[in-house]
Amino acid sequence: MRTLVDRRRFNLLLGAGVAAGALGTRMPRARAANKITVLNWQGYGTDEAWALKLFAEQTGIEVVHDYFNSEQEMFTKLRTNPGAYDVALINSAWTSRIAEEGLLDPIDFNTVPNSADLDPLLRDSSNFAFDGKPYGVAWVWGMNGLGVRKDKAAGAQSLEVLWSPEAVGRVALYDDAITEVGIAALLFGESINDPKDMKAIVEKLKAMKPNVKLIWSSEDQWNKAFSAGEFDYSIYWSGAAGRSQKTFKLPVEFIVPTEGAIGWLDGLSVPASAPNKAEALSFINYMIDPKFYVQWATEVGAPASANAKAMEELPADDPQKLIHKTEYLKNLQFMSPMPDERRQAFVDAWEEVKAFYAS
Repeated sequence: MRTLVDRRRFNLLLGAGVAAGALGTRMPRARAANKITVLNWQGYGTDEAWALKLFAEQTGIEVVHDYFNSEQEMFTKLRTNPGAYDVALINSAWTSRIAEEGLLDPIDFNTVPNSADLDPLLRDSSNFAFDGKPYGVAWVWGMNGLGVRKDKAAGAQSLEVLWSPEAVGRVALYDDAITEVGIAALLFGESINDPKDMKAIVEKLKAMKPNVKLIWSSEDQWNKAFSAGEFDYSIYWSGAAGRSQKTFKLPVEFIVPTEGAIGWLDGLSVPASAPNKAEALSFINYMIDPKFYVQWATEVGAPASANAKAMEELPADDPQKLIHKTEYLKNLQFMSPMPDERRQAFVDAWEEVKAFYAS
């Protein structure tokens, strides 16, 4: 049976955690565990040195990290390392499945006060739910859509532009089966998570062969190739597009196509075996604080915050604010849980398409 956080101990930590969100006001250190461990992608917000320094100063809690390179690796680490992690970053498409195995604690939002400002569509996403309870705190979200060179953007409002004559040899695709199968599913008006005609999707993707110049796998690769003028049209991440505009001054415009875009939502969860649950919740509360987010977004570059108040506090001309409009949330198809066999079918389809491109 899972133990509940001692409320008196949590309240002490919570006061320190909220103060840490002020990013500058020193508070007496709470009596807490000296260290918590966070499992995440490397360089993805929770390990920003400036933020961890302030959090440690104001709570007495040191935050250390372990990293993964894929969702499958993250799942394996949670399964095989009980007691190793206090907080885990989990794409919401995986949350309910991990919770079903008993690897996560349910979230009591009363212990995460900043959750009151989360957009309800994200906070209450069914992806976070298992057996009627939430197992993740919505943190950041984004879209996979069109990233287009600005002088080409006027004629690029539909995904069909990727197959158009003007795009011959000028398209870059993201090397991700879920995304590329999902893009074709959007064109056919099907579910991105459970398309019914995989054969038609494979043939549609194969038909793009004359137009495909590059299959990219990292944001750095995309930026370098775009800067070198290698392509004009691409499937790109919304948050990355904002960073490309702001940090690298690249003339890219992010477009939500008429057919829609693929939405993704990342959350922060507490493993059921976490040794420091009160401290973990304090850190999660800090991570969704608008003051942390605004500094992360404006100084470093970040995806869109699930905290509506945080998005409101961004400067009016911030690329992330301009790209991530709240009205898009109602129309996105979000990546959702899928069984292993269906996920493998996506991978097999994309591998077949890439082999055809290479032939």
